[in-house]
Amino acid sequence: MTTRPAPEIGLVMEASPGYTAPLALDIEAMGFEYLLCPDTQNLAPDPYGQLSLAAAATGSLRLGTGVTNPITRDAAVTATAIMTLQQESGGRAICVIGRGDSSAAHIGTDNATTAQLRTCVERIRAYMDGKTIDRDGTDSGLRWLKGQDIPRPPIDIACTGPKTIRMAVETGDRISFAVGSAPERIGWAIETATAHLQEIGRDRASIRIGAFVNLVCDEDEQRAINLGRMIAGMVAHFAGMKNAPVDHLPPQLKDLAIHMQSQYDMEHHAQEEANHAVEVSDEFVDWFSICGPPEKCRERLQTIVDLGLDHVYLLGGAPVAHPHGERQQSMIRQMRLFAEQVMPAFR
Repeated sequence: MTTRPAPEIGLVMEASPGYTAPLALDIEAMGFEYLLCPDTQNLAPDPYGQLSLAAAATGSLRLGTGVTNPITRDAAVTATAIMTLQQESGGRAICVIGRGDSSAAHIGTDNATTAQLRTCVERIRAYMDGKTIDRDGTDSGLRWLKGQDIPRPPIDIACTGPKTIRMAVETGDRISFAVGSAPERIGWAIETATAHLQEIGRDRASIRIGAFVNLVCDEDEQRAINLGRMIAGMVAHFAGMKNAPVDHLPPQLKDLAIHMQSQYDMEHHAQEEANHAVEVSDEFVDWFSICGPPEKCRERLQTIVDLGLDHVYLLGGAPVAHPHGERQQSMIRQMRLFAEQVMPAFR
């Protein structure tokens, strides 16, 4: 085992009315430290109300978006929602934000540019710090925060390409790579981040560096790979978003990323029925994800943690496709083997 501090381990799960709060209690009892709920309005229920219910049901679990974006919510709206959750949870909120993908696509608009994401992050931070900022000639602040001592929750920037990684290093309290789970990809992302930290003179200890990790733990390795196929395709798509650079990608990912730029089935984003899934081979899933029995998951996860990760947010597989709430329940049930037989090695 490494002598580095134990990594924080969280889960990404879509919010679902009637399920989120009891599942959050299960997640906390299993030993996970974070629950992140995607903010993608056409594909999943609203996260903020559900996260507040989860806060009431739990005592230590950190709660936040995974991820929100600058397109569908104004920075003031996001800042108020996160600070409300921060107050409701007794200081356990976290704002994880990215450029936006399915949330923007399903209302017929583009995701944010890296520059727009930077501006949004800076505005959210200013709002949460109680500052008044200029919005096109209008003084704008969160009036309801006055007279209250609510500590600002951390802002964690999800990033895939080199430009966004460098921006996240300059701006975030935390950064989380969405580059898959292969050591080559995690290593490249860490090298990109740490090189820019040195370039701008920021202390590595001042920022938490982590990753979204595609992981399915199952005694049957083929079943694990089958469950991980959708997640692998979804995360590979992040590297192949419209106009995204692909020259820096390794051969295993480059061709698929280029294919995803024109052939990604956004209608079935994060669903097993997606047409692009047929292009995601077993070999690619095994390289790009961590799928298999507990011992394999321990070894593969340890390898990437030892590269320098402070936290991991797990994207798991769901054996049940529909209905929505039962899908989330099945994903948490599937994660129990990981919690019982893999996570203790990191504690």
